[in-house]
Amino acid sequence: MSDPESIVRLEEWLKSTLNAASVIVQKTASLTGGAIQENVLLDCLVDGVQTSLVLRRDAEATIAESRSREEEFALVKAAFDQGVTVPRPLGFCKDKSVFGGPFAVFEKVNGIGLGQKVVKDLTLGGDRTKLTRELGRQMGRIHSVDYTALELPFLKAPVPSAAQYEIDTIRQSLDQLSISRPTLEWGLRWLERNLPQTNELVLAHRDFRTGNFMVDETGLTAILDWEFAAVSDPMSDIGWFCAGCWRFSRPDLEAGGIGNRAEFYQGYKEISGRDIQPDAVIFWEIFAHIRWASIALQQGMRHLSGKQRSLELALTGRFADQLELSVMRETSPSKAKHCQEARHA
Repeated sequence: MSDPESIVRLEEWLKSTLNAASVIVQKTASLTGGAIQENVLLDCLVDGVQTSLVLRRDAEATIAESRSREEEFALVKAAFDQGVTVPRPLGFCKDKSVFGGPFAVFEKVNGIGLGQKVVKDLTLGGDRTKLTRELGRQMGRIHSVDYTALELPFLKAPVPSAAQYEIDTIRQSLDQLSISRPTLEWGLRWLERNLPQTNELVLAHRDFRTGNFMVDETGLTAILDWEFAAVSDPMSDIGWFCAGCWRFSRPDLEAGGIGNRAEFYQGYKEISGRDIQPDAVIFWEIFAHIRWASIALQQGMRHLSGKQRSLELALTGRFADQLELSVMRETSPSKAKHCQEARHA
């Protein structure tokens, strides 16, 4: 998938980055998954030892909300240093002449990440109760990263609040698409009328969900896809993970189709020491369907624009319809009453 000269340049860069005497790239192959960015498997001999690496770079077309690969690499490194289970970050290359554009390299992690398979195949993930708690712990570790000490200028506090900033961002995205989606506008207005009374900010993953972590037969192996990470409300990550759209074939298992909500909350509180705010979680679960619908529409537009023809992207754009139905159901009068009850619980 690359010309011989670029492979030679890549080998030289890897030698320097890995502090190795020799690196031979034996094979490159596109990896499945990574709907927004491109992941390339590198089978290498590093000082004579068989080694598998993953190179992550920009796809031909992307979406506005996605961070650069350099920013994403810095965030994964910060999470790794905090003890979050992520692929070991090895290096970032800015030089476009090495492999056709900026890229990051990580150690390859074994496991399965496809959300539908992880939910259905109970031979994966080990004990599901333990896995659910561990996922909560992992989120707690992410939220424990002191983002103010990272010296990453792109990490800025959202204004006037995390919730209002997210609403404004989705509105801008829809405006840029020049499409009319009345149900999403309804949902955004509902959110504005039900803003959570929270003001705490953390480093949030913002795409922590089933499908973005990998498991093997024993348990969790990695948290993936950090391109949306930003400073936000800690409850936003919890609402995203627990939202109905990420439970796949197990809507009854409210923690990502993996386990029950209480176990996830227990693991989260064990590490973060933070109490869960039920009203805020309800808000962010509804928000999750609206945001995912917005992202799905942008994914579909990548195909329609002609920049990246893909049946997968085209079909992803169709998800917006069913997500809008979920928004209508979740903002119905009976649901709104439940939200008010949670707020005063």
